[in-house]
Amino acid sequence: MINITFPDGNVRQYEKGTTALEIAKSISHGLAKNVLSAKVNGEVWDATRPINEDATVQLLTWNDTAGKMTFWHSSAHLMAEALEALYPGVKFGIGPAIDNGFYYDVDTGDRQISSDELPKIEKKMLELARQKNEYTRKEVSKKEALEYFEGKGDEYKLELISELEDGTITFYEQGKFVDLCKGPHIPDTGKIKAIKLMSLAGAYWRGDETRQQLTRIYGVTFPKQKELDEYLHLLEEAKKRDHRKLGAELELFMFSERVGMGLPIWLPKGNAVRDRLMAFLKEEQEKRGYKLVATPHIGKKDLYVTSGHYEKYGEDSFQPIHTPKEGEEFLLKPMNCPHHCEIFAVRPRSYKELPMRVAEFGTVYRYEQSGELHGLSRVRGFTQDDAHIFCTSEQLKDEFLNVLDLTKTVLSKVGFEDFTAQISLRDPEKPEKYIGTDENWEKAESAIIEATKEVGLKTVTELGEAAFYGPKLDFMVKDALGRSWQLGTIQVDYNLPDRFELEYTGSDNQPHRPVMIHRAPFGSMERFMSILIEHTAGKFPLWLTPEQYAILPISDNFLDYAKEVETALAAQDIRGFIDDRTESIGRKIRDTELKKIPLMLIIGEKEVEAGQVSVRKQGEGDQGSMSVDEFVAYFKKMAEEE
Repeated sequence: MINITFPDGNVRQYEKGTTALEIAKSISHGLAKNVLSAKVNGEVWDATRPINEDATVQLLTWNDTAGKMTFWHSSAHLMAEALEALYPGVKFGIGPAIDNGFYYDVDTGDRQISSDELPKIEKKMLELARQKNEYTRKEVSKKEALEYFEGKGDEYKLELISELEDGTITFYEQGKFVDLCKGPHIPDTGKIKAIKLMSLAGAYWRGDETRQQLTRIYGVTFPKQKELDEYLHLLEEAKKRDHRKLGAELELFMFSERVGMGLPIWLPKGNAVRDRLMAFLKEEQEKRGYKLVATPHIGKKDLYVTSGHYEKYGEDSFQPIHTPKEGEEFLLKPMNCPHHCEIFAVRPRSYKELPMRVAEFGTVYRYEQSGELHGLSRVRGFTQDDAHIFCTSEQLKDEFLNVLDLTKTVLSKVGFEDFTAQISLRDPEKPEKYIGTDENWEKAESAIIEATKEVGLKTVTELGEAAFYGPKLDFMVKDALGRSWQLGTIQVDYNLPDRFELEYTGSDNQPHRPVMIHRAPFGSMERFMSILIEHTAGKFPLWLTPEQYAILPISDNFLDYAKEVETALAAQDIRGFIDDRTESIGRKIRDTELKKIPLMLIIGEKEVEAGQVSVRKQGEGDQGSMSVDEFVAYFKKMAEEE
């Protein structure tokens, strides 16, 4: 007998060789019906794989991320089986699960698959799914694996196998399809009930532009048709909210090929929103004792060699800038923190100056591949609401809690109430990804864990998601469509102070090393704006809206009164404009609605005579006539109620 420990700590005994699926059946047939895979001692396994020793087991269903990943990876194999049936001789690259579905890179030789053929492939997948074929795992020798794919003439799989160690290779089979795969997979194809192949794209083999270009087929599947229908509806809604589309329609930002890909240009309206966000954070920072600084957009290469950024980002950054002086090299800055370390080091520091909090809206640069650029959310130049706190070890916890409070204040102000804090730790299996000593990492990780426990923050922990110099707390925010985004971040760092040899004189008159906290509630202004645009569908909170009202005179006869109203509202810090176009009032109203301007003030003869404005609210219509003073009160109440 073996002992199986469940996540709640409960322990049950089972026969050696039992499977997660059999364990689920022993609990309830309803549960067994929904089990897709299982975590066995922290590793995701097939639900049908025998367990031969004591283990901790978590049963995974569609409600678990790892369960979904298993489902979608199995769906990629199902699509491959359908492709092999429809296109004999097709060769396969890789077919992983991704955040929203799966893809498979395929080589169909001289014949190119078109998007018109996707419904035919879907139909074949459903036909095969209904056969309820089991996914079967088989361990094979390297020799067997090579012989099998040599027989198929699949050079892509042969290349992958050549890099594997003998004794670590497994095949998976379902129906008539066999694939090289580590797994895991769902028990059988019958669980896949709803299928949609989304799109086609080109993809170079192994991401190398000098290699063969394959066809990448993206798809998504669900255990119920209703869930697929809801997902497709969500996608349609997301298209309407796409920040790239709304950014152009609302004249918020632009890109120019002449300026360069991935380098956003803020237009007046977008910059007004951005400036108000920054002004709000500046005010909050001043309340908390931050001092604003400004640093150059470039720095000597040696600065980033010292910080470790050159080693970690060098290949992904713009190449060094060479000056007329021989051997002198500069880089576009990839991060602000090395500059802030230099600010700390400009003169001797005393413990009485700590904590020292410096903040900057600093623009940084990374050379992202052109295929990865995406509107404002993935760019080559972006502005971080960056701050660094230098403090003593004794001050660390309080400073971390203060930053936590600031981040929650910022998210709440812009309407992000639904968020989870992710504790991002280093991957103990990949120490080469990080700099610094184990001792420093352990202190930094403990500080984050203890602080979040103290305030009862809802958290999840992810290994391998830490920055290269320290662990962090990332805020995962849900938007209006239920999508999760990573926004603000707080990082504890013992390593950069070491690398820059930062010191302060303690109360004992001895030199000490400060601790450094990196902090960015917005993250990057560009990415934050992309998420905010989609979350609000372009209808920003009233305090952020660049144009809070439009005055719509029925004719030019009423322009003088319109200007009087505009002046009176400007005195109350209410922003807007007069639409003095020679268009009908109906056209002006329609255009103002499309621009998502919250309020319309219509002025005609009746309004002028009464000294009033006729108020319309965006999306809600007529709100009645008001004097200017009454409108100001109405506006302020509306702003307070947001």
